[in-house]
Amino acid sequence: MNDYARHEHHDFLNAAQQALADPPLQAALIRLTSTLMAGNRRGYAALADIHDLREHAKRIKEHALAHLDRYLEQLEASILKRGGHVHWANDAEEARRIVLDIAQRTNSRRIVKSKSMTSEEVHLNPALEAAGLEVTETDFGEFIIQLAGERPSHIVAPAVHHTRESIARILSDYTGTKLPDEPESLAQTGRRLLREKFAQADMGISGANFAVAETGTIVLISNEGNARLTTTCPRVHVALMGIEKVLPRWRDLPVFLKLLARAATGQALSVYTSIITGPRRPGETDGPEEFHLVLLDNGRSRVLATPFRESLQCIRCGACLNACPVYRRIGGHAYGGVYSGPIGSILTPLYDSVSHNPHLPHVSSLCGACQAACPVKINIPHMLIGLRELQHHHGGKSRLEKLAYRISAAVLGRPWLYRLALRCVRSILRPLAREGWLRRLPGQGAAWTASRDFPAPAARSFRERWPRLRDGLE
Repeated sequence: MNDYARHEHHDFLNAAQQALADPPLQAALIRLTSTLMAGNRRGYAALADIHDLREHAKRIKEHALAHLDRYLEQLEASILKRGGHVHWANDAEEARRIVLDIAQRTNSRRIVKSKSMTSEEVHLNPALEAAGLEVTETDFGEFIIQLAGERPSHIVAPAVHHTRESIARILSDYTGTKLPDEPESLAQTGRRLLREKFAQADMGISGANFAVAETGTIVLISNEGNARLTTTCPRVHVALMGIEKVLPRWRDLPVFLKLLARAATGQALSVYTSIITGPRRPGETDGPEEFHLVLLDNGRSRVLATPFRESLQCIRCGACLNACPVYRRIGGHAYGGVYSGPIGSILTPLYDSVSHNPHLPHVSSLCGACQAACPVKINIPHMLIGLRELQHHHGGKSRLEKLAYRISAAVLGRPWLYRLALRCVRSILRPLAREGWLRRLPGQGAAWTASRDFPAPAARSFRERWPRLRDGLE
């Protein structure tokens, strides 16, 4: 596997080219995203009031973000009241230090983790392993890519870039036994390996899909049951959560439970919905002795004060990735950051920097499929245009790009010059066409036709045809 799958980067163009030249990856992406996108549409269609429900969810998130300070303080008070602990992390480094301190104080040496994009965001695993702790991802997909030394490629299906053959090779190398590439056999092997880890674990680390301020409850949604074992078997449970995940009231939660699984996979409800309110109480047989919630900022409060606040409404369902024609061709690793797809093209520049990720705001056709799939109707195309505007104001364009914009402005501002330019382009390109398509554009246009064809220009423009169309002669 290439370095783009192993490490975060800012090299979008080369990573995308490598993805486009990988036929097995292309096939895997189309297969998974088509299945999930069909499920998304089927799940939405099953609810008669889906449009009202999505709009209601959006209003709840807008309200929560508008009063985020109040609800976070209420969440903290509710958790403390129920015997839990709350920690505030301004950035990734502080979050890593908090979790490591808890592990050292509780003498936790073996750690199991439920799937958590937030822990990926702060690079938690390398920090814990550097301190001599054993960390095991327990989501099967995450476990596979951990063994392979890679990063997640999709929010919901982190190992989408792997086939059953490659998974069999990875597990065979880990166990030292040749395993067949049969799904049932691979699943049984994963189950056996991970059950041992659960039985030995001192600490469980999870993310949180939602947290209810009113009750001090965190909610975990999964299809494998690993999240429930991670939070109940070890004696210490640490949940790492972005501050934007808070919901004000208990009655808000069913709205998002109805939407999340439908948006992500098309299910009416995920197989496991774990609702956790504090540590184990006297008389209870399951649950940790200690519960800790780490509230992560890491740039979120900065985004809260910008026109891009709406991006914080994301509930990490992955629906926009499945709908995006760009993601469906290049996968998640090409985007460079932890978050990929249309929402990643917004979050990565905002959390990291716009200048370090100049291509991501342009990694979209602005077709609107992402917004149509989003359960909370985030206007992703609008924010991508906003990021492009930021780039324009911050400069950073090459001389060639600036010249191209000046020429475009001159041509588009003069109708006679525009018509002349069209005739010139048509006379140059039409002889290169084959069966109505251009297989290779000249000059800089070759970058487009390297991976797709371009329609040949018409013999006559609409303006040239219009007089005869108007008179009914065509």
